[in-house]
Amino acid sequence: MNHRPVSLAEFFRDYRRRGEPLVLATVAQTIGSTYRKAGAQMLIAHDGNAAGLLSGGCLEADLMERARTVLDTGQALAVEYDTRSSDDLLWGIGLGCEGAMRILMTRLDAGNHYQPFAYTEQCREEYVAAKIALVTASDNPQYALGSAYWLKDDQRPPPAIRDALISSKLRSASTIESDGATFLIVPVELPTRLLLLGAGPDAMPLVEIAGLMGWQVTVLDHRPAYAVADRFPRAREVKVNPANALPEVLAHIHYDAAVVMSHHLTSDQLYLAALADSHIPYIGLLGPAPRRARLMSEIGGKAEQLGQRLHGPIGLDIGARTPETIALAIVSEIQAVLAGRAGGSFSAGGTPSSI
Repeated sequence: MNHRPVSLAEFFRDYRRRGEPLVLATVAQTIGSTYRKAGAQMLIAHDGNAAGLLSGGCLEADLMERARTVLDTGQALAVEYDTRSSDDLLWGIGLGCEGAMRILMTRLDAGNHYQPFAYTEQCREEYVAAKIALVTASDNPQYALGSAYWLKDDQRPPPAIRDALISSKLRSASTIESDGATFLIVPVELPTRLLLLGAGPDAMPLVEIAGLMGWQVTVLDHRPAYAVADRFPRAREVKVNPANALPEVLAHIHYDAAVVMSHHLTSDQLYLAALADSHIPYIGLLGPAPRRARLMSEIGGKAEQLGQRLHGPIGLDIGARTPETIALAIVSEIQAVLAGRAGGSFSAGGTPSSI
């Protein structure tokens, strides 16, 4: 199996555009310590390419062989891996994760309109909260293994499943037994929305890393020579936008994070003043502490509105010196802050089980 360095969304769009079938592998249930938890997904193509990981890499070779069966027959398959004993080594998988995992494998193709993955990707693209229900085990032919349900008029899931799809309380993957079948309810994980204010050369690796993580990145710059879409292939939008026009942009779209890195003092001042009036939870400012102090002085009372949301100098302290490592430090800090983590080392007292 060859894992391509692309996001699930990019991988999916490529194969769907060519009309080639895929296998969607979904973690249905886990016990003990496992690399991924229920609801995690990966895509496998007939040519041996794949995107996403459900284990550290050893499990995927076996999944590839099983995916060929699903591609050939079109029939869904549920497979179980148990690595809680030394017997696991005898079977050649050798994960040693001290856990068990059940994985549902289904075929996606033009005949089924690449559902349900096409629906979840549409929700992510349009930033619409939603859920899907997957049948992971069944004794009821009405709800066959691998069947998928979401809120649309021509589907008739059991009432308990429809209620779960509607519920606003369910925030993580959950299993429900109903009508002789087991359903995995999977909330669609909406992408992090990043607003990048400044399109200089050092912004390019930041967009690349964020794009690989599946984030939706918008790049704005007041300089036409910099705001060129071809320079940021993984950005969702690249636009020329005057710094004083930022309030209008913020009035229409909610962002999870914003990074100010135009290297232009007056523009950064206008950006920060506008961001102070927003509800964006993470605001990063590139540059040294004295520059931050000057900007805070320039925006006056707006500085207090930024409060603890402002992170400047931006990024985690990882010894970054190059554009690429600085981008890594920035993305890492955004990830940590939005996840409610301190960004420290697990070996220094973190909680590895939460990975």
